[in-house]
Amino acid sequence: MGGTIVLVTDRPDRSAALAAALREVGPCEVVGTEESWTSGGFLLGVVSDLTLTRPEAAGCLRRLERRYRGQALPVIGLLRRASTESLRLAKTLGATVCLPAYVPPETVATALVNQIENTVPVGERAVVHGVARAGEALASLLDEARAGSQIRMETVEAGLAPILTAVQEGGLARWLDTVWSHDDATYQHCLLVAGLAAQFALHLRFRWDDQQRFVRAALVHDVGKARIPLPILNKPGRLDPDETAVMRTHAALGYEILRAGGECDAFTLDVVRHHHEMIDGSGYPDGLSGDAVSDPVRLLTICDIYAALTERRAYKTPMRMADAMAVLQGMDGKLEAGLVQSFGRALA
Repeated sequence: MGGTIVLVTDRPDRSAALAAALREVGPCEVVGTEESWTSGGFLLGVVSDLTLTRPEAAGCLRRLERRYRGQALPVIGLLRRASTESLRLAKTLGATVCLPAYVPPETVATALVNQIENTVPVGERAVVHGVARAGEALASLLDEARAGSQIRMETVEAGLAPILTAVQEGGLARWLDTVWSHDDATYQHCLLVAGLAAQFALHLRFRWDDQQRFVRAALVHDVGKARIPLPILNKPGRLDPDETAVMRTHAALGYEILRAGGECDAFTLDVVRHHHEMIDGSGYPDGLSGDAVSDPVRLLTICDIYAALTERRAYKTPMRMADAMAVLQGMDGKLEAGLVQSFGRALA
């Protein structure tokens, strides 16, 4: 299963066996009552081993409920007192099933698996899995790029089919909603573009190998941002001219990073270097125009711009779909109008 399981506990000294059992289901993170739930992780489920009458425990679970309200998130509540009042409190704080705290860890893990299967629709599970696998691939890629290590494309390859399956089975809207919860700007953007590329490729009825090729290029298109200074990359607001010049180096940097790895195909290298080119010659880094801008670049650039317009940031309101499409349609001459129309139909 993809996604992360969180075990939230106020007695970590006694949680090792339970954490080990949960790790048989999926990756498990153990946290305390100070957990804020503000980060945009992709949770498969939560196990609460807390004394619910303590204010800090109740506060933690209330923050959880607010953060994931409206999502089918399984929450196993372990009760240290099997009373009607304890059960009512656990349900109030978001528990989807309650068990006595003394049950064997394996029983808790089995209950969580059953909850995932019963409460999370198949399509949503596919999206959670796809986002998790794509996120792992992207994290590995960016870590290697930052460290100056040789890029290993096999890690990226493992994330491609789950993206396509997630979008096909769970739908683009679920993919976007899940990815929009991610706080890291580069991760959110790359995962948005990958999902949009998957939807576009499916709409255009690409062959399976072409779908994977296009999604691969989308997922890695901004790898060059791993070499951009963090104060510029994470600046909340508009960049000044000098900062913009630095940011614009990311396309060529990404191309060089992947080319040096020796494992990247020409299709992906073209997209990574040229995804900011425009058919009127006004783009960068090479000022390509007309037929020099390949079809894959034309397609990916549309996905890239739409993703940038609709991203969710603490410092800006995301643009509505209709408004973002109007911006794309207003770029006639820079973008290919027929492809923009086709992209709009793919989103419908």
